[in-house]
Amino acid sequence: MTEYQLWFAIEFIIFALIFIPTIVAFFTGAPWIPTPMPRAKRMLELADLKPGERVYDLGCGDGRLVHLAAKHYEADAVGLELSPLVYAWAKVRNFFLRSSSKILMRDFRKIDYRNAKALVFYLLPDILKVMRPKFEMELRPGARIVSYAFEIDGWTPVYTEPRDPKRHYGRIFVYEVPKSIKANGNEAKK
Repeated sequence: MTEYQLWFAIEFIIFALIFIPTIVAFFTGAPWIPTPMPRAKRMLELADLKPGERVYDLGCGDGRLVHLAAKHYEADAVGLELSPLVYAWAKVRNFFLRSSSKILMRDFRKIDYRNAKALVFYLLPDILKVMRPKFEMELRPGARIVSYAFEIDGWTPVYTEPRDPKRHYGRIFVYEVPKSIKANGNEAKK
């Protein structure tokens, strides 16, 4: 193998390791669009976190929500990110911010949420339809789900923060298990 072929092989492997998971992350419902910082702070207020409680950010992007949850609420904050470039950025950011939050390169569709007190996210409606049965099966009564911009189809929010058209901020939807589920005639799983 020539030096040129070796470099080509290395570049191809690096490209595949970065590009393919990034495309998968885009099509699985979580392209990285940062949540505006004032809305991120408000989402955590609405999650009503207490010290030590587990909160997951599904598709955490740069990790801003989990960093704030760990810093201001002393929560056990875990960010899940599948895109390698965004994950790397979140890890670097976490290091320099000296955050106690954890950033994991994981597919949030395959995580067990039974220990979650809250889930926060900015996900598209199609992936929320896919995740809804998982939430219904795994989340315990009292767990809160805080969604930026998009509703969970078929559930009733316990609170909705209105849009802020002046700042171009979307709505925030707050759900609580089992209230949001039972309101629609479904039974919460324990």
